[in-house]
Amino acid sequence: MNEPWFQVFECTNQDCRLRFSTDLSVDHFDRCPICHSPMSKIGEPYTNYRVVNQESRKISRSLTLVLDNLRSTLNVGSIFRTADGAGVAHIYCGGTTPTPEHPKMKKTSLGAESLTSWSYYPNSVQLISDMKAAGSMILALESTQQSVSLFDLPFDVKQQVRPLTLVVGNEISGIDPGILKIADYILHIPMSGKKTSLNVAVSVGVALYTLQYLSANAIK
Repeated sequence: MNEPWFQVFECTNQDCRLRFSTDLSVDHFDRCPICHSPMSKIGEPYTNYRVVNQESRKISRSLTLVLDNLRSTLNVGSIFRTADGAGVAHIYCGGTTPTPEHPKMKKTSLGAESLTSWSYYPNSVQLISDMKAAGSMILALESTQQSVSLFDLPFDVKQQVRPLTLVVGNEISGIDPGILKIADYILHIPMSGKKTSLNVAVSVGVALYTLQYLSANAIK
């Protein structure tokens, strides 16, 4: 697929000076959308540069992701895009979690849904039970009275050879209590503000890259 071309526009009204880039294949602006003054092109059209994938950064340990009863197709699409970038081996969509077959998924996944291995399971508790029995270490990302900081893992990553499975839950109700009972560890992301949680897609990004970083630095 060809990369789109962009053009920077700036409002000529000195009291406004709105400046933004737009995809030339979709939009061309002659008037400012705020003050309706003429718009001026700034510089030449450009493409958005892409950094070559760093294959050498992929870890050798398997890392899978379970999405337990998520509700938002936009969140799931964003998670698929992040999971592809983080090198996740497989995504399990559990319960009511939308799958890549949903037409709204592509809005935030931007094609990652076709690059990431995935499957659907109606019962996430049974899925996690089977995965744990097969040898996976289950890490539930949830803030509870028993949870520990993601940045202070309660196990030695350097000695850990079991496949890792990260579980995230519904945006409102959280992870199924049945999963929390059988998880090896319950982890939370420390919060400095008044809010006690992050958007689930943001949380997945923080957790995946933290686990990948720790794993990559543990494997010499």
